Amino acid sequence: MPGSGERAVYFVVITVLIDAIGFGIVMPVLPGIVMELGHVGLAEATRIGGWLGVIYAAVQFLTGPLMGNLGDRFGRRPIILGALAGFAADYALMGFAPSLGWLFLGRALAGLFGASYGPAGAAMADVSAPEDRARHFGMIGAAFGVGFVIGPAIGGLLGEVGPRAPFYAAALLATINFLFGVVAFPETHKLENRRPFDWRRANPLGALMALRRHPGVLPVAFASFWWNLASMVYPATWSYFAIAAFQWTPGIIGASLALVGLLMALSQVFVVGRVVKRFGERRAAELGILCAMIGFVAYTFLHTGWLVFLFLCLTAMQSLVMPSMNGLMSRRVPANAQGELQGFGGSIAALGAILAPALYNPALAWFTRPGAPFRFPGIVFAVATAAALVALITLAAMRRAPQMPPATGA
Repeated sequence: MPGSGERAVYFVVITVLIDAIGFGIVMPVLPGIVMELGHVGLAEATRIGGWLGVIYAAVQFLTGPLMGNLGDRFGRRPIILGALAGFAADYALMGFAPSLGWLFLGRALAGLFGASYGPAGAAMADVSAPEDRARHFGMIGAAFGVGFVIGPAIGGLLGEVGPRAPFYAAALLATINFLFGVVAFPETHKLENRRPFDWRRANPLGALMALRRHPGVLPVAFASFWWNLASMVYPATWSYFAIAAFQWTPGIIGASLALVGLLMALSQVFVVGRVVKRFGERRAAELGILCAMIGFVAYTFLHTGWLVFLFLCLTAMQSLVMPSMNGLMSRRVPANAQGELQGFGGSIAALGAILAPALYNPALAWFTRPGAPFRFPGIVFAVATAAALVALITLAAMRRAPQMPPATGA
C-alpha cells in the first residue's frame, strides 16, 4: 500500500486529470450552446462567451485566497472534497440551463469551486520535498494535458450529437471524482502547521500584503500574471477563433485541443523535470514563454488550418512555465503559508482570466463581425504575444531571492 503522501500525490494528479477532462469536454460546444440559448450569430456569441469567462474568473479571483486560507486553517481535504461535489452539481445545472442567465449562474459557481485548485496545489506542496516540487507540479500539468487529450476528443464527438451532451458527461465525471476522493484522499496539512483563519488575509489584497514579507515572491507573481493573461488566449478564444479563421467544426476543434493536450502531457512527463534540473526553474520558465511566443506569432498570421498542427509541438513547450513558476514561489514561503500562496496564485491566474476574455473576445468579435474594416482573427494572438513578452522580460530581470530551503539554479 502506498503511504499517505504518495496517495495524496496520486489523488491530486487524478483529480486534475478528471477536472481537465470535464473542462475540455465542454470547450468544443460552448460556442454552439451560447448561440442556441442566446439566439445569436458567431460574433455576438464570441462577446457573450467573453463575459462568461469574466464572471467565472472574477469569482475565482475573489475566492482564491479564501479557499487557500480555509485550507491552511481546517486542512485541504474538506475544502477539496466540498468543491468536487459542487462541480458535479454545477455541470448538471449548465447542462439543463434553459437560458443564458442560468449559464452565467453556472459559470459563477464554477469559479467558486474552481478556487479549490489553491488547496490542491498546497496539498501537493505539503507532501513534496523541496527538490521534488517542480517535478510534482509538472505531474499536475501532465495530468491537465492528458485530460485535454481525452476531454476535447470526447466533447467533439458528443458535440456532434448535441451541445448539451458534454455537460452531462462532465457532471458524471465530477461525481466519480468526488466519490474517489472520499475513499482515497488523506489529509496532508499537519496540525502543527495550521494557523488561525484571518479574514484580513482571506482576500486578494490581504494575501498580497501578507506575502510581501517573503522576498522574491512578488516579482514571480507579476511575471505569472502576465503569463496567465497571455496563455488565457486559448480557453478564452480558441473555439471561436478556429471557427472564424478556419471554419472548423466541433470535431476538428476537439481534435486540435486533444493533440495539444497530448503534446503538453508528453512535455510534462519527459521534458519539464530534465529541463528544470539542467537549467533551473527560472530559465525553464523563460524557455517555455519563448516557445509559446513563437506559436502566438504563427497563429497571428496563419490562414490555412492544417498548418496550425505544425506549430503545436512548439506551443506544447509552454508546459514548462507554470510548474517552474509554482516551484519558484513555493520555495520562498514557509510551510504554514503554502495554502495562502497557492490561493494567491489562483487569484493571479483568475485576474488574468478576468482580463483575458474582456480583452480578447471583444477584439476577436470586432475584427470578425460583418462590416469590419478588415478581417483579422489573429488579433488575439498578437495581443497575447505582447503580454508574454512582459512576463519574459520580468523573469529575465528578476534577482535571486532567499529560499526555504535554499535551492539551486533558480
